[in-house]
Amino acid sequence: MGKQRTNVSIDAKVLAGARARGMNVSAIAEEALRKAQQEAWQEENAEALQRLNDWVDKNGLPLADYQVLKVD
Repeated sequence: MGKQRTNVSIDAKVLAGARARGMNVSAIAEEALRKAQQEAWQEENAEALQRLNDWVDKNGLPLADYQVLKVD
C-alpha cells in the first residue's frame, strides 16, 4: 500500500524548529505511529503473550530436541 496524504496540526514553533534542523516531519510522524501501534498491540495481547511464556517455561520449547543450534 502506498502513501496517503493527511493533515496534521502541529505547533508552528515546533514545526519551524524541525524544518530548520532538516527533520523529515512525515517520516518522524510515521515512525511514531508505528511505535504507538506496536505498543498498543503488545498491550492488547499482553495476557496471551504471558500465557504463552508461562507455558514455555513449564513445558519447554516445542521440538527443542531437534534444535540444531543450542544457545544456553
